[in-house]
Amino acid sequence: MQQHRRPAEAAPAHAGAWYRQPVLWLGATILVASLAGCVWMIVLGARHADLPLEDAHPHTLLDMPVHAHDARSAQDKPATHDARDTDRRP
Repeated sequence: MQQHRRPAEAAPAHAGAWYRQPVLWLGATILVASLAGCVWMIVLGARHADLPLEDAHPHTLLDMPVHAHDARSAQDKPATHDARDTDRRP
């Protein structure tokens, strides 16, 4: 005859629930903190707007002309020196 053993204690159903996993709480905390940081940076950026810079060459961007270059006018004009040298006078 077989001996019957007592069934092993069954773990409660809620023991493996998601809210009992500390790694998930850590991940959720980091996510919320990073989102709060993003919102805070947006708020700070809106409060402290950048002042426009005074530009010596308003029609250039990184020493390149903003508008398209006209080929006919380039043939009529003599070659010029670098735009950065215009402010320097001997």
